[in-house]
Amino acid sequence: MKEAYIVSSVRTPGCRRGKGAFGQTRPEELLVQALNGVMERAGVGKEAVEDVMTGCAFPEAEQGLNIGRVAAQMAKFPDSACGATVNRFCSAGLEAISLQAMRIKAGWCEVAIGSGLESMSIVPMGGNMPRPHPEWAKECPDVYMSMGVTAENVATRYKVTREMQDEFAYHSHMKAANATKNGLFKEIVPTQAARYVEKGSTWVKETFTQTFDDGVRDTTTIEGLAKLRPVFSATGSVTAGNSSQTTDGAAATLLMSGDAVKKYGVKPIAKVIAYAVAGCRADEMGVGPAYAVPKALAMAGLKVEDIGLWELNEAFASQCIYAMQQLGLYDKKELWVSDSDKRIININGGAIALGHPLGCTGAKLCAQLMTGMQEKGAKYGVESMCIGGGMGAAAIFELCE
Repeated sequence: MKEAYIVSSVRTPGCRRGKGAFGQTRPEELLVQALNGVMERAGVGKEAVEDVMTGCAFPEAEQGLNIGRVAAQMAKFPDSACGATVNRFCSAGLEAISLQAMRIKAGWCEVAIGSGLESMSIVPMGGNMPRPHPEWAKECPDVYMSMGVTAENVATRYKVTREMQDEFAYHSHMKAANATKNGLFKEIVPTQAARYVEKGSTWVKETFTQTFDDGVRDTTTIEGLAKLRPVFSATGSVTAGNSSQTTDGAAATLLMSGDAVKKYGVKPIAKVIAYAVAGCRADEMGVGPAYAVPKALAMAGLKVEDIGLWELNEAFASQCIYAMQQLGLYDKKELWVSDSDKRIININGGAIALGHPLGCTGAKLCAQLMTGMQEKGAKYGVESMCIGGGMGAAAIFELCE
């Protein structure tokens, strides 16, 4: 079996739904800029790319019509570069990267892009017209359950307290604020955004460049978080402050076979070692990483202790804490708190501060992980996330010499 190498991995900034910088920017335009950015960083012509796979959690309306192919055409890839869209909800972007890696490993492809996209401002969470199956919804409503309710279930069943969640959220913001201030998000590509302003009797489109994640709150305090009311249960512990932000964004990763790496004279960042998905109860979908990570580690013949860097998606503090507990990571606070120079988990903050643009997140975390692995010299890196409907996904990468 061949090796699959990551040559370049980038993301747009993540910007708040509705009120953020990308609130009026069409999703195709976000993805086009991620695709252009990943090719520019690699220094390889677009004619080399055989296929563009895009993860999207709600592939409809402006981000429908096979956005993978549409965006590739808009980005001026040649007609020979095909495109597809894949959906595994919160891991859709990672699914796209992993599918391309598997195709390369199988010898079916030499050069491909795995990407992710979500405009939560333009296409609402749940889609424009959700239509659950009526009989199945009565028999098994859990699969359609609000993600926030599942986060409350995790907190209640596994005794993840409000104080634990707020502390975790605070450190997410502090890590992200530090990374923003010190320019550590080197994977971000400056992204043109649009806004429409009224001038006289007409509306005019204006453009501007966005270079940073606009949801990071550097003034966050634990005391302030403690004052927020629960969102999903009157007696619950999950709040807007200890949940991920709904966000717009896109990300892309260029993958190559070993032969292609030599042909194009590029220096790869990392190899894709393993990818696993694992099922769990739908009404506590947040526990998914606790099942998926051990499965991926077993595939790779590795242990938790072998991993030098982690990107664990912070869909909710409750579920991320539980997953860390099961992996033996949470109680070792030096591994994740913002004031530790030994931290290896979400080192520059997670989705609570940076946002969770659903179908984009798996690709976004890959870009962040590649930056971190290069900076830290971490031999192995893992990204993982829970998935709506009751699943988890995890991928392992090995840094190239």
